[in-house]
Amino acid sequence: MKVFIVDVSLCKGCYTCQIACKDEHVGNDWLPYAKAQPFTGHFWLKMVEKERGSYPKVKVTYYPYLCFHCDHAPCIPSCNVKAIYKRKDGLVIIDPVKCTGCRDCLYACPFDVIYFNENLNIAQKCTGCAHLVDKGDTPRCVDACPNDVIKFGEEEDFKDLIKEASNLKPNLEHVKPRVLYQHLELLKPFLTGAVYDPEKDECIENAKVTLTNNISGERWETTTDVFGDFWFNGLESSTYEVRIEKSGYLPVKIENIKLEEDVNLGDIKMYQIPHVSKS
Repeated sequence: MKVFIVDVSLCKGCYTCQIACKDEHVGNDWLPYAKAQPFTGHFWLKMVEKERGSYPKVKVTYYPYLCFHCDHAPCIPSCNVKAIYKRKDGLVIIDPVKCTGCRDCLYACPFDVIYFNENLNIAQKCTGCAHLVDKGDTPRCVDACPNDVIKFGEEEDFKDLIKEASNLKPNLEHVKPRVLYQHLELLKPFLTGAVYDPEKDECIENAKVTLTNNISGERWETTTDVFGDFWFNGLESSTYEVRIEKSGYLPVKIENIKLEEDVNLGDIKMYQIPHVSKS
């Protein structure tokens, strides 16, 4: 059975995979698997740009998004004319000849990756480039990617990679998707801030920053960089506490930080310990 493995950490958002998909399918019939993709409106593989944070602490993460070729694909039983089927290699196909355009599969797909072709009156989506796979080739998106972000092959050959990968949407684990993602922690919330000395009007470098999850008790440590910035990435939604320490400065504690999305604590003041002269 075939599987796609997508490494989010390698994706630079170059859009080569999306362009290659369109180059392969726009204006080209690949029967019996697909009729031509329309020039506009369809993204059988779509590059997703996820912008997070707030200025100036902003991050952008990219990842390709395509049909998940689920083992328990909800689109298959939704089709009354049995136009949707799963091949022995795991690819899910919408038969362009049998499809009657009822659109039930569009509503059934939990990943929202099925499109409707108004001109042909049929539902369409990623075929996994089944026409190429039949010849022993790889899907165009896989072949075109300059950074080896997308891998495609036998599940048995990728068993080590699969251990490091997971479902993009954990709440849909029951459909058993065959597109898995590595380094999804890059899509999880981050917490950041910047520490400075208001009296000197300077950034504070090498301050120790400790982050504590108030629910689980987990703790992480980092230090501020030359700009006074610190980052904690890949966090779970929870309530946190931040403690900042630096020799010669009064410690700073920030409590009850509710983290559901990315949080920028902004500029954080640290004051020097007052010097007490001996009389």
